[in-house]
Amino acid sequence: MRIRTVDAFTDQPFSGNPAAVCLLDAGDWPAESWLRQVAAELNLSETAFARPLGTGSWALRWFTPAAEVKLCGHATLATSHLLGPGTHRFETLSGLLTARVAADGLITLDFPAAPPVEVPAPPDFPEAFGATPVSTHRADQLGDLLALLPDEDAVRSLRPDFKALAGLRASTGGLRGFIATAPAAAGAGHDFVSRFFAPADGIDEDPVTGGAHTVLAPFWSERLGRLDLTGRQLSARTGVVRTRMRGDRVDLIGRAVTVLDAMLLHPPVAAMR
Repeated sequence: MRIRTVDAFTDQPFSGNPAAVCLLDAGDWPAESWLRQVAAELNLSETAFARPLGTGSWALRWFTPAAEVKLCGHATLATSHLLGPGTHRFETLSGLLTARVAADGLITLDFPAAPPVEVPAPPDFPEAFGATPVSTHRADQLGDLLALLPDEDAVRSLRPDFKALAGLRASTGGLRGFIATAPAAAGAGHDFVSRFFAPADGIDEDPVTGGAHTVLAPFWSERLGRLDLTGRQLSARTGVVRTRMRGDRVDLIGRAVTVLDAMLLHPPVAAMR
């Protein structure tokens, strides 16, 4: 079986966020145990599995090395990149998602927005996070907590305690991910910066997180008074996500580069009936 690694939200290899993509044959899903084993073996932040539905759309699932996730932007972008120019429809755990791939390779994902609601910081959060945020905002649609920091340098220098962050899932009603964000520095070519941590899902830090931008886009659009924004994620690999708010939807716009094309020698295992 063919499997490819695609760097998403970048136009340069070895930057952005790498995702593995398996385009499966039509038919039933393989056994979930096989999907999980492949994702764990590849050990990227997400592996996407897509299978054609015969209606011009695809069923799409995403797995971290440790768990299946409800929404993943960069692996959807990577899958769309491999499918090529046109409009692609994906049936997912987050409902119907659409991707438009232009002839020049620019990809626009149509995702549900997840506007966060301001809440008090959980008692043990500042110590685990490594900083006391200006404010905290919860997006229960995804199980994420957004923490606003004063400036770009505070986001860049953040050093969380990943074990402690992972331990907050039980005490916070199931929070899975933590977004650090701040306004961009003066004169920057972007509007806001972010980092994303999900250690309970096996991802200490995600390089570039499309799903987090469904939270960041409504958050910053409300504050900056603009529908079209550009976010830069300050991971070691870095990446850029352009966002456009459209009511309760958000466009995530970026590019992708295929960096690895390989064969998986152990074929899918059929699900037990």
